Amino acid sequence: MQSPRRPKAPGPDLDLVREHTVYACVMGSRAFGLATDGSDTDRRGVFLAPTPLFWRFEKPPTHVEGPAEEQFSWELERFCELALRANPNILECLHSPLVEHVTDTGRELLALRDAFLSRRTHLTFAGYAHGQHKKLQDDVRLHGAPRWKHAMHLLRLLTSCRDLLRTGRLTLDVGDQREPLLAVKRGEVPWSEIESWMGRLTREADTAATRSPLPAEPDRERVADFLFRVRRGSALAQESQSAPS
Repeated sequence: MQSPRRPKAPGPDLDLVREHTVYACVMGSRAFGLATDGSDTDRRGVFLAPTPLFWRFEKPPTHVEGPAEEQFSWELERFCELALRANPNILECLHSPLVEHVTDTGRELLALRDAFLSRRTHLTFAGYAHGQHKKLQDDVRLHGAPRWKHAMHLLRLLTSCRDLLRTGRLTLDVGDQREPLLAVKRGEVPWSEIESWMGRLTREADTAATRSPLPAEPDRERVADFLFRVRRGSALAQESQSAPS
C-alpha cells in the first residue's frame, strides 16, 4: 500500500504563499468542465514577494510548490514574464472560472488579461500541442494505445487555441464538448479518429491565425507599468511599517 503523501514542511518560501498570495484559482479538469468522480483539485496561485526581499543577495523564489497537495504558485513578476511569452498554462490560469482568492493587486492582474493575449498564442499553444502529440504517438507505437486522458486534454487545448484565435477570448470550460471528450478519456474513440480530430483542429487554428482579432504582440508597457507600481507600493508599505511612531 502506498503511504500517504506528507504535507509540505513549514518554511519561508511557503510563508510567501500563505501570507502574500494575490490570486488563487482551481485549474485542471474542474476548471475545464471535465471533472469526474475522483478528479484531483489542482490549485494555482500568484504571490507578491515584498520588495525589500529583492535587495538581498538571495532573491525570493520564482515559484513555490505547496503548502497543500496539488498546489503551485508563481511570484508575480515570473508569472507576468511567462504570460507575456504566451505560456498556455499561465494564460489559462488567468482565465479560470474557479477563483478562490483575490486581493486588490490580484484584481489589477486579472484586469490585465487582455494585455497578455496576442497572436503569439498560435505558436506557443501549437508548439506545446505538437510535443504532446509526439508523446502520444510514441505511446501508441510502444504500447498499442495512447494515454487516453492526455489525448482528451490535448484535444481540449487545440479547441481552446482555435477558439481564442477566432474570437480573441480565452474560454476554459469545454461546454457541449464535455461528453465527446470524456469518451476519449474512457478509450471509446479510436486513435485514428482522434488523430483526424487533432489534424482538423490544427488546420482550423492555422486558418484562424491569419485573420485573428488578437494583436501581433502583447502589451508589455501596460504590464511593466503594473509591475512597477506594485513593487513601489510594496516598498513604501514596508517603509511605513518600519518607521518609528
